[in-house]
Amino acid sequence: MTARRDISPLHAPEDKTERSKKRPMMTYVLWTVQVLLALLFLFSGGAKLALSAEAMKGPVDMPVPFLRFIGVCEVLGALGLILPGIFRIARGLTPLAAAGLVIIMIGATVVNIMSGAVPVALLTIVVGLLAAFVAYGNWKAISHR
Repeated sequence: MTARRDISPLHAPEDKTERSKKRPMMTYVLWTVQVLLALLFLFSGGAKLALSAEAMKGPVDMPVPFLRFIGVCEVLGALGLILPGIFRIARGLTPLAAAGLVIIMIGATVVNIMSGAVPVALLTIVVGLLAAFVAYGNWKAISHR
């Protein structure tokens, strides 16, 4: 006797083509958001590293070494958003970098609310949500491989 082969359902190829259309679009969206966030955090972190202590004074008094540390974290997070995908090495670092930037944005939101800068706090919430989107999207893409 011959072994019976399983026959795939007829709708399976349609699902595959639908997924293949959906997947590249999400990839483009994730890369666009990643690049924009990387540019934002490179600028912000670079400014914290390059500006003088007097130029970084804000409504909430924070120690300069702490601000420099946050600047280093932002620059490293920005590099972590882009470099693993470009070089295709350690791609699991991208969602970790994005998650770290979410933590930084939570702190920035709290500081802005404490200082009474609600419009700026709304901006940091949006940036934090975008970083969370990147973290989740890349984590899900990696887990599907």
